[in-house]
Amino acid sequence: MFYPMLEGLLSRTLLPKTQGLLSRTLLPKTRKGLLLISTCRNSHKFSSVIDVAMISEKKMGSLLFPFQGLEKYLMGGVNKSHFHAFLPSFEDIKSAETFFIPSKRHNIDYYSSAVRMDHAPVISEPEVCFIGRSNVGKSSLIKALFSLVPDIEVRVSKTPGHTKKMNFFMVKKAFTLVDMPGYGFKAPKDFEDMVEPYLKTRKNLRRTFLLIDGSVGVQKADRIALDMCEEFGIPYVIVVTKIDKAKQGELLRHILEMQNIIEDHTTGCFPQPFLVSSVQFSGIHLLRCFIAHVTGNLPLRLT
Repeated sequence: MFYPMLEGLLSRTLLPKTQGLLSRTLLPKTRKGLLLISTCRNSHKFSSVIDVAMISEKKMGSLLFPFQGLEKYLMGGVNKSHFHAFLPSFEDIKSAETFFIPSKRHNIDYYSSAVRMDHAPVISEPEVCFIGRSNVGKSSLIKALFSLVPDIEVRVSKTPGHTKKMNFFMVKKAFTLVDMPGYGFKAPKDFEDMVEPYLKTRKNLRRTFLLIDGSVGVQKADRIALDMCEEFGIPYVIVVTKIDKAKQGELLRHILEMQNIIEDHTTGCFPQPFLVSSVQFSGIHLLRCFIAHVTGNLPLRLT
């Protein structure tokens, strides 16, 4: 198994013990947030790792680590090591979730919007931003990440180019997440004037998340965005969205194409692309964990 941290935790014989561990270590500390899961309008049935721990080993593994269900179809000569560059333990994933659950002392909410850098809020906390082609599923992904936050305003539209401003979401003093306008079709006319200065000058920006639609693969506009990130010398990571929309063969082909681009044409890109589905909730917990880690809030346990 490529995910040794799930051995035992995922087995049917030890799963009841895992559920007990989750109840003892997580539930009392975040009881208010967890009770809100059932009534939160953003909630998904797998929003919390407590719910994920109740399903079968196979489904749990694929939900937490979506690449696990795909790698058996890869040829033996394919280098799989980069797909496991970030491999947290179940305990890490569980700890990361606490940063995405609000409480009286840990407020999570929309903070402000800006159309230019001189309008952007001055924030000292670590920051991450999400950028991608119009209609890549960016707002849906952010809504999934914040699905444990009742009534948070993350507007999702089927119309491409819905996001016209930089929208800032503050997670207390842990970090800030920025939803950037989409590029390509129906991008704001002042997209470059808005986004490029932010990426160039934002001193507290810890990671840029570049979203690419897994159902269509890398497009011309995505290559321009990759070149932009490389030119600015910023650390970034590729997030492959809508993996539930693509046929398995197509998805694998697109993922391998992205991996070749990362290996041969980038220096600032994290070696592992993150696979997500906002509909099925695949990969959301892993991405939460990565965000908590790169913002300096979650040192990983040794596995």
